Amino acid sequence: MNQPVTARAPGKINVSFRVGPPRADGYHPVASLYLAVSLFEDVAATAREDEDITVGLSSASTAVEDPEAFPLGEDNLVVLAARLLAEHTGHVGGVHLEITKRVPIAGGMGGGSADAAAALVACNSLWGTGLTREELGRLGARLGADVPFALSGGAAVGLGVGDQLSPLLLRNRTDWVLALASYGLSTPAVYQQLDLLREGQDVEVPQAVDPDLLQALVDHDLVLLPGLLANDLTAAAVHLAPELQAVLDMGRGAGALTALVSGSGPTVALLAEDPGHAGQLATQLIDEAGIDTRIVHGPVPGARLL
Repeated sequence: MNQPVTARAPGKINVSFRVGPPRADGYHPVASLYLAVSLFEDVAATAREDEDITVGLSSASTAVEDPEAFPLGEDNLVVLAARLLAEHTGHVGGVHLEITKRVPIAGGMGGGSADAAAALVACNSLWGTGLTREELGRLGARLGADVPFALSGGAAVGLGVGDQLSPLLLRNRTDWVLALASYGLSTPAVYQQLDLLREGQDVEVPQAVDPDLLQALVDHDLVLLPGLLANDLTAAAVHLAPELQAVLDMGRGAGALTALVSGSGPTVALLAEDPGHAGQLATQLIDEAGIDTRIVHGPVPGARLL
């Protein structure tokens, strides 16, 4: 039997997320500070004897409540990623892709993008197509704005629609508690709600991430950093899921340095002082409100072979 090739890619949190007005193509220009964190998706690629591209869900997946309802069709991002790589390189041959999902689905943490990144890396190795990471990144950008970052990992400023990446070298890690929701939020719906909330306002196109924020993160300044973190999508996410506000307030009340919605939500990221503090925060949220939590840190590497 063919030996599978497995690749792993990280979820992300947006440490800062500024959103401009919608462009003519419907996308929004952003200025984002991405941080890859230690919650990973795995994709195992096994060659098929025919030319089909199929996908399955590993029983080790922790982020899927109802495996029967998980979409495993042609529009799954791992299928699209494999097909795109095959078309781009002229590779002929099928593959079965098995996903182990740990990043919350529709949680604002780029889990689908991580799947696509891992599929590109796994298939590139399995098929011997020899694309560089940069070439995979350009392909990945056609699948979604967050895919290039899932490939590169670490920390990066993202401009354009988030796909124009400038790496940020961080020597110190930051520790976070993720408060997971039992539901997802549609990213397009959150952006649509943001546009409704801003109707009539003059919204500027963000050109850069706050340099004070970048410096505070590089310096690991946990005094200045909490006041500089911001996400323009928060109000829209809370409008669609009002219970998010209670989670944000609860996190701050439990002693988090700050609390923010990750990306389009509904995952809430709580900044902790260190791993021990993160453990205390998680315990308190579980004990007091039964909130499902994960303790993570960043930055971590991008998509890579296991």
